[in-house]
Amino acid sequence: MPLSTTDPATQPPTTGDDGGRLGRDLGGDEAPSRALAWLLLAAGVLGVLAAGVLTVEKIALLTDSSYVPSCSLNPVLNCGSIMRTDQAEVFGFPNPLLGLAAFPLLSATGLGLLAGARFRRWYWLGLQAGVTLGAAFVVWLVFQSLYRINALCPYCMVVWAVVAAVFWTVTAHNTRTGVLGERLRTHPAGHVLVAYSPTLVSLTVVVVLVLATQRFWDYWVTLV
Repeated sequence: MPLSTTDPATQPPTTGDDGGRLGRDLGGDEAPSRALAWLLLAAGVLGVLAAGVLTVEKIALLTDSSYVPSCSLNPVLNCGSIMRTDQAEVFGFPNPLLGLAAFPLLSATGLGLLAGARFRRWYWLGLQAGVTLGAAFVVWLVFQSLYRINALCPYCMVVWAVVAAVFWTVTAHNTRTGVLGERLRTHPAGHVLVAYSPTLVSLTVVVVLVLATQRFWDYWVTLV
């Protein structure tokens, strides 16, 4: 007996409003790239390692005021002088603890994507909010390090680079998939953001390095 034309098995995939809404709920109609998944995984691991080392160094410094952190290499690259400032404990506890809480989430997200998970739009919006706040915090820390504390922390700079990479890449993904809205997705600025997100990551790192070079130029030239 022939199948009924209303049998669900014979119907084509939904492509109308319901399908579009489902695509948006799942973070866009396009699946995240494996490159994004690997980036989130690697960024989470690097971030945890850097934050972990900073936490251990901070504890050692708290227990022994004469302790010299391993990342205190010279008057400029000097974690010890930074760890003793108020900026190192913005919320009343050492800043690296924020990294120990946040970076594992990035790794878990990357692993989930590699395993084939599809996250809802609210998840991507939450991740976007998190990386945006993280990027804003890093901008503030860069300013404080360069122009208030007058020192740089090598491990902190690793975290800065990780946050920059994650911010631009996640923002590009959310723009490309419509998570941040169709207006941005179709806007020329959105196309530029998606197409040049790797360049924006590199440009951000270069800008920070140039600022650090200019700020401590008098010291760098003594090393030549």
